[in-house]
Amino acid sequence: MRSKDLILVTDMQCVYLKGEKWACLDTEGVAENILKIISFKEKNFPDADIIFTRFIASDNPKGAWISYNKTYADINDNDYLNDIVPSLKEVSKHYPLYDKHVYSSVSIPEIRKKALESRRVVLTGVVSECCVLSTAFSLIDLGVPLVWLTDGVSGLDKEKEDGATLMLKGLSPVHTRIMTVSEYLLS
Repeated sequence: MRSKDLILVTDMQCVYLKGEKWACLDTEGVAENILKIISFKEKNFPDADIIFTRFIASDNPKGAWISYNKTYADINDNDYLNDIVPSLKEVSKHYPLYDKHVYSSVSIPEIRKKALESRRVVLTGVVSECCVLSTAFSLIDLGVPLVWLTDGVSGLDKEKEDGATLMLKGLSPVHTRIMTVSEYLLS
């Protein structure tokens, strides 16, 4: 970890916990690793930024999001499922939390601005093959270097999770560094 990094915590919401409709492979383990990163950052790099995001359905969706939001209305209307996972809820109150209505976190102007000001963006969260991967591609398009933490993201299953990492390996090391949380903290 270095100063001027932006740690982006993507959509760590209760709907991705074990037993929920969109449960990811290891949301709980990813949350533990995010807590390690935050603790390390607070002790060693207080100028590194942390931002949390949540996917919240838009009141005025456009295009494909209209049918998507109708299909998943049971999730969209459930406050618990949309909330930050319990293990990160308290710590998230100390950092900016932005709601997004599409896959990429870079759709949020404040995040785009902060990413462009950062030395690199460190991606964590869920779903690796969806919102996190979409954010990665958006950052690459902006010209922002990124770090993909293999144990800092989780997918719906091992095959999809590995597929997202494999896609990014094709861009590494030009745009992306792929590492574990331990490797990142020592970098």
